[in-house]
Amino acid sequence: MSSMDFIRLSAACPVTNVADVDFNLKNIKICIDKALNECSKLVVFPELAVTSYTCADLFLQKLLLDKSNKAVEDICKYSIDKDILIAVGAPLNYNSCIYNCAYIIFNGSILGIVPKSYIPNYEEFYERRWFTSGLNIVDEKVDLYFQKNIPFGVNIIFSSGDFKFGFEICEDLWSVVPPSSYLSLCGANIIGNLSASNDIVSKSDYRRNLVSSQSARCMCAYVYASCGVFESSTDLVFGGEMIISENGSLIKCNDRFQRENEVITSIVDLERLNMQRIKNISFRDAENTVPFKISNIEFKFKNLDYGKFDKLVSKHPFVPSDENQREERCREIFNLQTSGLGKRVEHTGLKKAVIGISGGLDSTLALLVTVKTFDMLKISRKNIITVTLPGFGTTDRTYNNAVNLCRNLDTDFREINIVDACLQHFKDIGHDREIHDVTYENVQARERTQILMDIANKEGGLVIGTGDLSELALGWCTYNGDHMSMYGVNCSVPKTLVRYLVGYVAQREVSREISSILIDILETPVSPELLPKDSEGKIAQKTEDIVGPYELHDFFLYYFVRNNFSPEKILFLAKAAFYDCYDENTIKKWLKLFIKRFFIQQFKRSAIPDGPKVGTVSLSPRGDWRMPSDAGMNLWINNVK
Repeated sequence: MSSMDFIRLSAACPVTNVADVDFNLKNIKICIDKALNECSKLVVFPELAVTSYTCADLFLQKLLLDKSNKAVEDICKYSIDKDILIAVGAPLNYNSCIYNCAYIIFNGSILGIVPKSYIPNYEEFYERRWFTSGLNIVDEKVDLYFQKNIPFGVNIIFSSGDFKFGFEICEDLWSVVPPSSYLSLCGANIIGNLSASNDIVSKSDYRRNLVSSQSARCMCAYVYASCGVFESSTDLVFGGEMIISENGSLIKCNDRFQRENEVITSIVDLERLNMQRIKNISFRDAENTVPFKISNIEFKFKNLDYGKFDKLVSKHPFVPSDENQREERCREIFNLQTSGLGKRVEHTGLKKAVIGISGGLDSTLALLVTVKTFDMLKISRKNIITVTLPGFGTTDRTYNNAVNLCRNLDTDFREINIVDACLQHFKDIGHDREIHDVTYENVQARERTQILMDIANKEGGLVIGTGDLSELALGWCTYNGDHMSMYGVNCSVPKTLVRYLVGYVAQREVSREISSILIDILETPVSPELLPKDSEGKIAQKTEDIVGPYELHDFFLYYFVRNNFSPEKILFLAKAAFYDCYDENTIKKWLKLFIKRFFIQQFKRSAIPDGPKVGTVSLSPRGDWRMPSDAGMNLWINNVK
């Protein structure tokens, strides 16, 4: 299998002694070896790691500068036949100025030297006493005694195929326009930051926010390495913070204040980043703001082996794993849904809503959203017309939950049995009621929708749609049946998240009695209840037995639409995420079904009602997802290998 554009990156914080170059060099080599053992292709060291950062006026000593040059030469020799890009910090004496630089080393030579652009000279930092800004240095060449014509400037990108590396140094990130912004616009998808950032109360939080925000803004991977506790503590303490971020997510951080050589590593996904850039027109439009022409230095990794695939792949990418974040996400989505519906109610001037209540998850969530909306608008809950429409497959469990929920929420509850109407319709169209095919099922769905629409016309209200994002992706709805409404509040909420939203409401928003009803609804198997009950009166038609587990389909949907990944890569990620749940053949089976249904059911998504986008994935034809209804699927089906 190819690397699929995964690459392992490292940040290193070696043990150092101030101005003790030989000691520092020894520990830098130890960290290089640690990164190599982890199969990393990049290791980023702290700012001025060769000399240590806190040398102060010793940086003006020729003896220290010369020793630093020899150490860089030693690192170059040490890198021979080592398939790793090394970014190490050291001073550079050039044209009677000293520059704080990142030396970029690969396989025995310096590929380029990047100077620090912004030299801090405020509060605890007074670097201008020793260092000169390299902000305006582009396309220059430097001669060292062991290597000539070394590219020198802030406009350098180091490229090995699709992996493009750019570098900045500490304060550069804190500036209004960091150099990494320009480097990213010119193609760099991995940014390294060699830093020496001291620690004071709360600074770590701010620093991590800076790194994650910049990686999000640049749609890049960002590797940050800062010097540690062995720097001089005359006035400051350095914690040795290391961070690896990918497109706004902190995927690896260390515990600060370690007293040994430390290396952190993580796999990042360059395909994901590059696809985000392709979709983001604003990113492309900003390219003309870059003030320099980029200098591209090419090199080539021998291989792109990233070792064991240990990147964390969440089973449920729509659902935060952290409980506090998950609760906050649910609260926000619930507010987005109610705000969207509230605007539509106010705009139409209609004071009533009509909802079909099945006792299932989706209609329950739609009802809860509607109740909160009406409470917010100070409209009586009696203006919410809740209708249960029992048919051939309705079970006592779902029926009782629907009835009890509507009555406890104090809505205008109505019951209309659709059996006789459906039997009459079977007679009208000449369909045998004993043939339980798609006609048998869809007659019921359309009968229910017709009743809801007609009640809405009669009462002057809006039919609130209940279908969710997962059902739209699979086309698991009846065209012009439950597919249709006047406003779909759940249209961008995936099934895996619907559960948590209903659970959130059960815990935080309602009485104990209503909560117990919601919990039983959560425990009920997902079913359209369109086929007759089994001999024990229980649900005979379980959706996930037919179309597959929703947790798999939501996973496929996220990576197919959000990240534009190929089925081959989605399968690879699904195997990593669900290794303890499903075997490869099972995942393949449902992935092929997902692709097939996603393609052949597009015509339904082309005609869906309005509804609020609440997350990163939406299938609205008016903005987020535009796809021909008759596109061929073979290219994607055949990619499932």
